[in-house]
Amino acid sequence: MIVNLQSDGWEIIYHRAHALLAAQIAGAWHLEDAVPGIIDTIAAISHHDDLEKEWEENLLTPAGAPMDFTLEQQTPIPKLRKHIEDSLYRGRWVALLNSMHLCFINSQNDSPEVKKFIKEQQDLQAQWRKELGVKKEEAESAYRFMQWCDRLSLILCQNQLPENERSLEIDVGPNKKQYDVMQFNNGLVTVNPWPFNQDKFTVKVEVSHLSQIKFDSNADLKKALKTAPRNYRQWTFIKQNK
Repeated sequence: MIVNLQSDGWEIIYHRAHALLAAQIAGAWHLEDAVPGIIDTIAAISHHDDLEKEWEENLLTPAGAPMDFTLEQQTPIPKLRKHIEDSLYRGRWVALLNSMHLCFINSQNDSPEVKKFIKEQQDLQAQWRKELGVKKEEAESAYRFMQWCDRLSLILCQNQLPENERSLEIDVGPNKKQYDVMQFNNGLVTVNPWPFNQDKFTVKVEVSHLSQIKFDSNADLKKALKTAPRNYRQWTFIKQNK
């Protein structure tokens, strides 16, 4: 989960809610320039964080605070495999992109077990591309799109938009172009170059609020999360006139 400290407690955004925000961003993309299989790709983006099941896991730091995902330990390999197997219920294209994502986020881990998992996934990716009749370059373009939407969603969820109308690099898109995001002083957000279908649109994510700063046990935190008040945070994107 994504944890943001607020003056009145904690702001919690579940990872699957962040993934849904990424899918909203993907759906706003200019479809004529989108990757092949755009609907299945959006499905993969929406479900790429189904691995995270916050109410079932240890969510507490040693200090008793809600644990942000950046502090979590390496996910066990059997759990990673299960995530890919579950992705296959939606189809090989969804499984392919999810597999590529898990390889990417674990690529800096040098443990033999993780290296074996990545090689196993790369073999599966090659098999699925052959079965689907998809070129490697097409799959890589779709995954860049997935990464791009995921990254922009994280920027929003983690409150990383710079102040004073300064730009922040997002990532390269499916077309290998570099994109930047910027928030105007009036709160509106823009992306340069503009990749979206409409000149103005709004996206949102559901947020839980905890007023308690410290928790005595993981069970106490889970109970608080299940009863926490929720609302939406939203951002309106607008094409910048130049």
